[in-house]
Amino acid sequence: MDEVNILIIGGGIVGCAIAAEVSKQWQDVFVAERFPRVGMATSTRNSGVIHSGIYYSSGSLKARHCLQGNALTFDFCEKHNVPYRRTGKLVVAAETHEQAALEALYQRGQENGVDGLRLIGPAEIREREPHIAGVAALDVPSTGIVSAEELVRAYARVAVEQSAHIVTHAEVVSLEPASNAIRVGIRVGEDVSTQTKTSRTESSSRGIASAPAEQDETASQETIEARCVINAAGLYADDVAALIGNHSWKIYPVRGEYCEVRGPRRSLINGLVYPLPHADGLSLGMHFTKTIWDTVLIGPTARYVKEKDDYERDRLTVSDFADGARILVPEITDDDLQLAYSGLRPKLVPPDQHGMADFVIERDARVPQMIHLVGMESPGLTAAPSVAHQVAGMVGEILA
Repeated sequence: MDEVNILIIGGGIVGCAIAAEVSKQWQDVFVAERFPRVGMATSTRNSGVIHSGIYYSSGSLKARHCLQGNALTFDFCEKHNVPYRRTGKLVVAAETHEQAALEALYQRGQENGVDGLRLIGPAEIREREPHIAGVAALDVPSTGIVSAEELVRAYARVAVEQSAHIVTHAEVVSLEPASNAIRVGIRVGEDVSTQTKTSRTESSSRGIASAPAEQDETASQETIEARCVINAAGLYADDVAALIGNHSWKIYPVRGEYCEVRGPRRSLINGLVYPLPHADGLSLGMHFTKTIWDTVLIGPTARYVKEKDDYERDRLTVSDFADGARILVPEITDDDLQLAYSGLRPKLVPPDQHGMADFVIERDARVPQMIHLVGMESPGLTAAPSVAHQVAGMVGEILA
């Protein structure tokens, strides 16, 4: 039976950032990714925004790791030639009654240590975004955008250069505590991601991986022993935790859908423009993103779905997007839009409750050789390198 120091379950943005970090210190680091390549699920099916840290409760893991991850992500992109842009963003109050919520968001950002925040009025909004209708806005200069797929690949590349091993088509199917280790059963070679055809634009096909679907029957099964196992399985982190007997969490998939603004109307947006976040904590709101490729996306929406691979069933219509978009950009018409991709968030808050759950980053209570990362939704892309630092410290305790 093969023995390894560290096995990371999941090759998304968080798993690959952890691999890049821990492989600086330890050899025999392996990443098991069930899909054909890294970052095919939540990690690349998003807006590609490098967040600032304004939305999250003071003292939370999300606030801490987003703020630290913001600087670390920009530095990593610069060092490793990952396409990115420092854009800043506007969070816009479309109507007067939203101003109190905007000021509360400003105060939260201040408490979290986000630099450079300013409340601005209609004249400065029009100066930045002439076609945006708003009575006030929060200017957030530390926000940016990145090619999410290139970022995941760069973390993976750094890990491999440091002698980590990334194994794709590798699904973890069993976890069994052993003496000072965990025995891991891995099904290798099975294609769990025969692709369903999605409605995408040229730009999104360059930056967004396709949705997982059917399985084949070509797999073999292997068993290894790992001194430390890190559960970074994203949408499936609760299922992985259950394999070791930990049923503390349940992930509820929430689908977010996107439209693209096509033709000359894409010039209506210059950068990043957000509404106020949903009061129930479900989403940051359907926003406008001018991407690295200078296309303009509208989204994501937010809707609970039953299955963790339900990317396409009962998609919203272009008219649904246009109705939402006109709140901030009255000039948008149905003819200006075409449907783009969708993604799934690993929510820890069930459909009948409200609020924003924090990240879970902790060692298993019964099996201390295992670290769980659960509910790694937004701002996971931004937070990933900071989360990786914390996890590396936890690994050090296990392997000491």
